[in-house]
Amino acid sequence: MRISKSRANAEGRSQVIPTAEGWKQEMGADGRPELQFSTKRRVSQPPTHLADLTLAERQAELKALGLPAFRAKQLSVHYFQHYTTDPEKMSDLPKDRREELVQAMFPKLLTEVKRLETDDGKTIKFLWRLFDGSLVESVLMRYPNRITLCISSQCGCGMNCPFCATGQAGLTRNMSTAEILDQIVQANRVIAEGGLGGQKHPDERVGNIVFMGMGEPLANYKRVMNAVHRMVAEAPEGLGMSARGITVSTVGLVPAIRKLADENVPVTFALSLHAPDDELRDELIPVNSRWKVDEALDAAFDYYVKTGRRVSIEYALIKDMNDHEWRAEMLAKKLNARGRGWVHVNPIPLNPVPGSIWTRSEPDITSKFVRRLDELGVPTTLRDTRGKEIDGACGQLAADGDK
Repeated sequence: MRISKSRANAEGRSQVIPTAEGWKQEMGADGRPELQFSTKRRVSQPPTHLADLTLAERQAELKALGLPAFRAKQLSVHYFQHYTTDPEKMSDLPKDRREELVQAMFPKLLTEVKRLETDDGKTIKFLWRLFDGSLVESVLMRYPNRITLCISSQCGCGMNCPFCATGQAGLTRNMSTAEILDQIVQANRVIAEGGLGGQKHPDERVGNIVFMGMGEPLANYKRVMNAVHRMVAEAPEGLGMSARGITVSTVGLVPAIRKLADENVPVTFALSLHAPDDELRDELIPVNSRWKVDEALDAAFDYYVKTGRRVSIEYALIKDMNDHEWRAEMLAKKLNARGRGWVHVNPIPLNPVPGSIWTRSEPDITSKFVRRLDELGVPTTLRDTRGKEIDGACGQLAADGDK
């Protein structure tokens, strides 16, 4: 008998084991769910965009076009501060060169296909079509004291987690630096024009970024970090955002976590754990076959030691699967063994995928799980979930153009 089943029986609860539903989970030669850290074939990347380049590289590009270097700063202001690529709005540029400059520096990256709203217009899910026809989604959310954008970093995902809608499609390709950033710029334009909540807010913009949309961010490490550096770069080179308002999440790519700790950019780091024991996590998060729970937690703790930034542990509560009280106790034991004050746990009731029998934990079970962590000295906050009515919450993004 599995250890988890034995403990569940002792607790008077059932123990559900993860299985893929309604789709065929790709399996490797070893009989384990297949992991894609890169695409299986060569794929085209979008043409180079201004946001792919540093300010110095933009200046060089403008010189190559026969224009003075200072034009690069003007173009950067239009894009990163005015959120426009419309040549008619660039009156400070030579009229006879505007169209040429826009075509050269601002190739079309994201075309809005659909926009779904909920929470009285305070939550918007965007469906974007990329240059090659790939579809991705991002979710914009207004809270009382902040505006958050959940962004995608890959077209699809290769981590093959059976409870996540994104992973069912596999990995198509990595998104470019500029494609990642354009989600923010376009969201800022929507906010300024009154698209978030019905009122124009020309002085407001996205203040918090969470890399919890489609894809595994650390599997697209170089482009994601280029995007992060551009987010925090002072205007007009970048967006001038605070690194502390940027959350980079991962299911546990340990070498990349350690690399992130050496970047010297104090982003918030989030580990999507979802189970404290290897027995369950091997089934729930296939990458656990490469790097076990303790390896991932060690890397997360080292991130805290090197950066001084408290780590977030994300934990989707799934009914009768990972929400047993003994798992809360095991999680607390593992976290406390590494010290106090370095981590914060964010349980979130599962956002169900359409057609799945998997469902969120019952409210009383959720309360017991959170309370037990609190009793054992682990700071815990039950996370607010937004956008589930429009399949825009964590784990629900599938970029389905038919919805």
